Amino acid sequence: MAQMKYFYELTISGSPHVHSPVTTKTIMRDVLIGLAPALIGSVYFFGYRALIVTLISMAACVFFEWAWCRAMKVNCKVYDMSAMVTGALIAFVCPVTIPYWCLIIGDSFAIIVVKMLFGGVGKNLVNPALAARAFMFGWPVLMTNWVKVGFENAAGIFSTADVVTAATPLAAMHQGQMPEESLLDLFLGNVGGCIGETSAALLLLGFGYLLIRKVVSIRIPLTYLGTVAVLSLLFPMGNDPLQWMAAQLCGGGLMLGALFMATDYVTSPVTHLGQIVYGMGCGALTILIRYFGGYNEGVSYAILIMNCCVVLLDRIGRPTKFGAPKKEAAKK
Repeated sequence: MAQMKYFYELTISGSPHVHSPVTTKTIMRDVLIGLAPALIGSVYFFGYRALIVTLISMAACVFFEWAWCRAMKVNCKVYDMSAMVTGALIAFVCPVTIPYWCLIIGDSFAIIVVKMLFGGVGKNLVNPALAARAFMFGWPVLMTNWVKVGFENAAGIFSTADVVTAATPLAAMHQGQMPEESLLDLFLGNVGGCIGETSAALLLLGFGYLLIRKVVSIRIPLTYLGTVAVLSLLFPMGNDPLQWMAAQLCGGGLMLGALFMATDYVTSPVTHLGQIVYGMGCGALTILIRYFGGYNEGVSYAILIMNCCVVLLDRIGRPTKFGAPKKEAAKK
């Protein structure tokens, strides 16, 4: 009986070979859910215009990414929700009175210049939302028109001519004075400021959801906030160091930056040591700018500066290869 031979064709696909249900879309969906409490709070504090500004910003970012992909004839991935997250964060770092045309210009800069020109999601060098905020300060009056909280002072959806303006707590702290608002108001968000930055409580609630979902790690926010706490406690400008430290932590955009901006996968280090140094650098630069800069807030610029150092920080924190010779390990 003739021997029968069987031939099988084996196809080996490229890496990775381990698959996970976690995708860019699921991560971005969780980030949007984490931002939802702060968005709901912004509507309560600043009126329905806060929601309209956020929705317009998200829609504009999706449109600009889609338009760029169509113009360049590349695969469009707006379904991954990354553009929606960028749009929401841009709205969060703007005052509720921001004109829609200025907001849309900032959205176009974030998506086209900061994100798509560098290759799209996962390839940008700095955080697109913070870069857009820095770009939009080309209109400084529009970006610093703060509204007094309360529905009775809410900005209109189509007009902001009759809004009641008020200074932010950081304006007082920049002069070395404690803000008029209580620490409870600062923590809850019952103060003037950008749309999504005022309520530390709601931002912490959303961040807690991301921790439960294991979307982010506590390492960067803990070192960032811890550095700000230590420096503001050691070098207080108010009468009570503890109150001064608490006001620095809850005032301005520190919580939003530390919890949702500095933790961006693309623009933060991947090594543990790199993340710790990164968080410490963000905290030190934030205090340095707040204390000695001409602008009250230092969070956005601190994170942007540290974004540019991520490559070096990952080299510092790179672990020794398993099985490497002793000489190579000692050299590292």
